[in-house]
Amino acid sequence: MALFRCEEMALYQLFLQSEAAYNCVGEMGEIGLVQFRDMNPDVNAFQRKFVNEVRRCEEMERKLRFIEKEVKKEAHINIPNNVPDLKQVPAAREMNELDNQLEKLENELRELLSNQEQLQKNFLELTELKQVLLRTSIFFQEADSTRFAAAARDDREHEEGEALLDVEGGASGGVAGGGTNKLGVVAGVIKRELLGAFERVLWRVCRGNVFLKHADIEEPLTDPTTGDSLLKCVFIVFFQGEQLGNRVKKICEGFRATLYPCPEQTAERREMLKGVEARIADLQVVLDQTLSHRTRVLESAAANLPLWFVKVRKIKSIYHTLNLFQVSQKYLQVQCWIPITDIPKIQAALDKGTSDAGSSVPSVLSQVPTKEQPPTFNRTNKFTEGFQTIIDAYGVSSYREMNPMPFTVITFPFLFAVMFGDCGHGLIMALFAGLLIWKEKDIIAAKSKNEIFMMFFGGRYLIFLMGVFSIYTGILYNDLFSKSMNIFGSQWAIPQDVAKTLAGYSDNTDTVELDPKDSFKDKAPYPFGLDPIWQVADNKLDFLNSFKMKLSVILGVMHMLFGVVLSLLNHTYFRKPLNVIAEFIPQVLFLGGLFGYLVFMIIYKWFAFDYTNSASAPQLLITFTDMFMLSAPDDELYSGQYTVQVIILLVGVACVPWMLFVKPTVLYMRHRNPAAVKGQRSNLPHQCLAVEMGQLMDNSLPLLTLAVFLKLRNNRTQRKTRDLSTGLTFKNLNNLAGDDGEGTEGLISNDELDRENGIGGDDHVISPDTHGAHSSNGNAPGAGGHGGGHGDDDEEFDFGQIMILQAIHTIEFCLGCISHTASYLRLWALSLAHAELSEVLWSMVMSIGLSYDSVFPGILILPPIFAAWAVLTLAILLLMEGLSAFLHALRLHWVEFQSKFYHGEGHLFTPFSFKHIVENPLED
Repeated sequence: MALFRCEEMALYQLFLQSEAAYNCVGEMGEIGLVQFRDMNPDVNAFQRKFVNEVRRCEEMERKLRFIEKEVKKEAHINIPNNVPDLKQVPAAREMNELDNQLEKLENELRELLSNQEQLQKNFLELTELKQVLLRTSIFFQEADSTRFAAAARDDREHEEGEALLDVEGGASGGVAGGGTNKLGVVAGVIKRELLGAFERVLWRVCRGNVFLKHADIEEPLTDPTTGDSLLKCVFIVFFQGEQLGNRVKKICEGFRATLYPCPEQTAERREMLKGVEARIADLQVVLDQTLSHRTRVLESAAANLPLWFVKVRKIKSIYHTLNLFQVSQKYLQVQCWIPITDIPKIQAALDKGTSDAGSSVPSVLSQVPTKEQPPTFNRTNKFTEGFQTIIDAYGVSSYREMNPMPFTVITFPFLFAVMFGDCGHGLIMALFAGLLIWKEKDIIAAKSKNEIFMMFFGGRYLIFLMGVFSIYTGILYNDLFSKSMNIFGSQWAIPQDVAKTLAGYSDNTDTVELDPKDSFKDKAPYPFGLDPIWQVADNKLDFLNSFKMKLSVILGVMHMLFGVVLSLLNHTYFRKPLNVIAEFIPQVLFLGGLFGYLVFMIIYKWFAFDYTNSASAPQLLITFTDMFMLSAPDDELYSGQYTVQVIILLVGVACVPWMLFVKPTVLYMRHRNPAAVKGQRSNLPHQCLAVEMGQLMDNSLPLLTLAVFLKLRNNRTQRKTRDLSTGLTFKNLNNLAGDDGEGTEGLISNDELDRENGIGGDDHVISPDTHGAHSSNGNAPGAGGHGGGHGDDDEEFDFGQIMILQAIHTIEFCLGCISHTASYLRLWALSLAHAELSEVLWSMVMSIGLSYDSVFPGILILPPIFAAWAVLTLAILLLMEGLSAFLHALRLHWVEFQSKFYHGEGHLFTPFSFKHIVENPLED
């Protein structure tokens, strides 16, 4: 089944007619089931056939990104989030139409942007000139009032004031009335943050011989280039002399201040101000019309952006894939990996692409034999995808190797729950994951960029199962936020005589030891899970410590034994009987005999001893140690225990040389006597030849089959035990059938293709024992797989290397059984740690709010106490402890479980898929 193993894959050779290649590749991109191989590995990317088309698509992507950038500048324009479901492959001619459309739109937007920027620049200049005219009028009025006040005080001060401030009598840099005193003025606008430095530089450079006045522009201005807000102020500088005026202007230029003309007379300033205001009003109308037209263009573009992006990415991916083909004048050919079960879908897609292109020659898909290991393709859905990601993170399974994912769906959340067992914490986790599952369509449509949240969302089904299993183990542990649930009533009761004795004691001496003989009601355990009385027992930790430690050993040994059993399925599937005899059997005897016996003793002791004879029960740790010391137990667990233990120990010791020497010895004997192996190989069934030529005529098929059979027989005679599955195509079927053979004249044979590509025929021949993973239907000789035999006859045999590898494997397994069994004790440790942390949080935080007898202070203190307890529970017990338990469960699966059967040496099947390309545009 494909659920437990990856899909059967085969290497096919695909021939496409030049006019139909684009449509056929597009149809295969829609179904996403074909992984193409690069047939031009030595050709530079810039020297391939369709590099110009790829560049055009990249240029269109640049234009689309520019349009998208302009659309995002407008906050009120929204780009649709949903990706359009474009099932129809974009036609090749659509690239030219779309390119012209995008070129026109880009030019229009750039022209609008340039015009808008120029208009906004003019608007900014006029606004600044308006502010300069308004502010300088105020400056001149202040100058006049200062002048008259100075005249009343002193004539000398009046003359100096007229020389410096009487601007009405002199022009900028000019001579007033032909007098000898020259007065100049420079007015402009500067950024507000540069004003302080500007004033200091003016003072120092001009040595105090200038007079500066400034005023802030209250309304912020807009930068026409960046769109940012600008805070500026108006300044006016009075100076005397042409040389000093040049210095002032250079300083203004250095601080990037904008200078504006300042008329001499008040009337001229008023007239200029009126003209500026009129120009601003006219410019505002033009600017509003420009912005309105730009908005309409961007709204129209925003509605089509997702569709355009999808089309461009699809067209680009098609031409990028066509660059992998070998191109000739009449056809294109490529090799590709295809799931065998999806051959009809792919053939239908090729037929559809050929018919859409109007080609009369069908596409040819022929299977190619290969020794290369096929890629691994595990079909997943939204439920199993998270679990398969965990497996692939350790290593992609080798081709047709047993996939641990179906078993991990149950074992991973269960082992997590053993360490995280709490009904309350599990309920919160399950509710959180259930919310993600309920809103999954909305979350997918939102396309969140938060990587941490999307990581949780991707594992929503895994988190949900972890929460559900945690609720189950929490019920078993009878643990709800560190408190027990007395659902069925405790099976323990205080005897009457003990109760009478306790009635006379004070409250500080109410601890009593209960004897199960007198206090255990009905001699029956609690119906489900732990008895709630253990929550208040002083020896609670001692009891749970022993119980959870033994439970961890039982679960660990069962988990590892299950992994060893799965290795048997791999050995039988790949037809490796030697591995079954030399590896599986001794591994089961070693692990099951030694550590399985420990599990047996734990379970047997639970059933054989109760409160009536528990005092005479032997200690299992001492008993297990005495077993390896060959010492007779002081207290026998059962009759004949010593004899059984000696036999188990001897079998376990014998399994070590069994695993170490049997397989290398058998391989060495096979190498010394190859005739027997060849005889076995000759009896293996030959793989069939698959030839698919599209639409073949009925009367030509028998002759074609006869020709293939004769060629197979000839090659079998020459190559003896080697299989041949070379796909054949013929230039003209008239040679076989004598009919018209319309539509087949453009095809060539694979032999000619091999000669053209420099490929020898012997390089493609596969021996059946090279790949143990045979196709179930006999039509997949190219499926490949793990080696079922021991290499080709001419392969060099190195006994020393095989012996070293087998020794490493044996030592790793034997020592791993010990260390891995101890590693499962983390189930016990983390379960106790989680329960104790939960109890500490309750006793040190929540119990404070519940300790008040009166209602008034309690109702005020309880809400903040509960809030603190809830935050600590979520942060420490759910997030930190949950992450810790997740990582430990991950390690138990990757190392302890999967190391028994899983190699993980494959490579992922990466098909050409439009869905993946559209959803992940940044991935190569």
